[in-house]
Amino acid sequence: MPVGNKVEYEDASPEVRAVYDDIMETRKLRWIADFWKVIAQDPATLRRTWESMKQVMGPGVIDPVAKELIFIAVSVANGCEYCSTAHTATARAKGATPEMLAEAFAVIGMAAETNALVTAWQVELDERLRRAAQAASAPAFP
Repeated sequence: MPVGNKVEYEDASPEVRAVYDDIMETRKLRWIADFWKVIAQDPATLRRTWESMKQVMGPGVIDPVAKELIFIAVSVANGCEYCSTAHTATARAKGATPEMLAEAFAVIGMAAETNALVTAWQVELDERLRRAAQAASAPAFP
């Protein structure tokens, strides 16, 4: 159960309804997800979070499906079932195929495994890798 109560549309203040309307219009939905309803208990947090989400997940140089796959990966790493499920649904809606999701999940699993091995073995970062990651042009890697 969430802390507090969900703010349903019909019970929302005009400020909260305005954010809900923008969410539904932007996402082409006819309903509000429970995440938004719960954080609407604090209208400032609702507004700030929605504005940030709209900006970060909106058009940019990264493909919309890729953004959703990144969001899924971080959500899985953080153990957030709600977010990993929500963004899997959004990724599908934006065109992610079952094969794309399977491949992304394999990458997520591989990253989790290798991250754990690096941490357990206390492997120090190679300077060559650091320089390649910081290079402004195409690095001489791999």
